[in-house]
Amino acid sequence: MKAGVVPGEVSHACTLGAGTLMAMLRCLAVLHGCPPSVSFRMHRSHARVESAAIRLRHVTPADLPLLYEIQLDQQSNDMAGTKARSREACVAAWEWRLVNPEINARVIEMVSETGPTIAGSISRFPAEGHYAVGYWIARWHWGKGIASQGLSLFLVEERRRPLHATAATGNAASRRILEKCGFRCVGVRMGEETERFLAREIADYVLG
Repeated sequence: MKAGVVPGEVSHACTLGAGTLMAMLRCLAVLHGCPPSVSFRMHRSHARVESAAIRLRHVTPADLPLLYEIQLDQQSNDMAGTKARSREACVAAWEWRLVNPEINARVIEMVSETGPTIAGSISRFPAEGHYAVGYWIARWHWGKGIASQGLSLFLVEERRRPLHATAATGNAASRRILEKCGFRCVGVRMGEETERFLAREIADYVLG
């Protein structure tokens, strides 16, 4: 999955062009007895099978409006056990991260022929005396493998160990992603309600 490492930006992609796909369909048609002149009509949206590249880059102030919108999604907050921040609180939190040398924050981007699209963010930050990692993927990009790819790329770039992470015990998807990337669960506890978090049962994870 790791196709290369460049400081601040690593990516992986696999693309099957429309021409290649059409040629494969024609070959299959011939093998199954259809005449070579058989015509295939494909909807424009299906004319290419493509997996966009995933890359990481530094967060910039221009990213903050979209990162604010991403964290407003109620279903995402319900799954994570978090509370959406106001615009002012969200921007202030990100502005602090951008100038704090203890925080390594990255945007996760999908890069395709039409250009880059922000799919979420990932960060390393100090928490309770150790370094932790956290990520947030826009709900409309769930189910594409972006979280696991983004975390894998981040762990190549971010070499500090051990790294800690937490997930609500009911957030099975996030727990699977952490375990897939080598984190192991070291305990379960109750988390108290705060300005940012709901009271919830938390699984603690560590890598390295």
